[in-house]
Amino acid sequence: MVQTSCDDREVSVDAKEQLRAHGVLVTAQRLSVLRAVSANPHATVEAVTADVRRSIGTVSRQAVYDALALLVEKGIIRRIQPVGSPARFEDRVGDNHHHQVCRSCGELRDVDCAVGYTPCLTPSQDWAYAIDEAEVVYWGICPACQQSGSGAGDHDSDHEPPHSEDHEPTHA
Repeated sequence: MVQTSCDDREVSVDAKEQLRAHGVLVTAQRLSVLRAVSANPHATVEAVTADVRRSIGTVSRQAVYDALALLVEKGIIRRIQPVGSPARFEDRVGDNHHHQVCRSCGELRDVDCAVGYTPCLTPSQDWAYAIDEAEVVYWGICPACQQSGSGAGDHDSDHEPPHSEDHEPTHA
């Protein structure tokens, strides 16, 4: 992969080509936002903004929101928002994967959908819709929280993860 330097951070030529292929004007901000999302799957706006600021310096939160919205609109990244969590962004697009969320720390992991026959795309009643995607979220307690006791057994089925925009999982 060919690399070029962009404000002291390496950005792949492929990222520039990806933006151009989707009709998006290539700017340092958009490249930095795309790189931040690629490097940190399931990143919040706050995490993306902090990464972009480390990369290119001063940038407004609104500029990051605008870049994220454009990249989502063009199908380059995906916006997900499990109930009770801030919006998160990932560059894994084009498949029908799902997510698993820890009720205690908010950790979020990808879960592959079935290959071939996809039961998640066959609802009991489809109301004549042409179903092409399903959004499934599995809720539970991650192994680290189970081991630390910070979630096992003290959550009921209605509990939601922390609501803080700044909350990031404490483990991967």
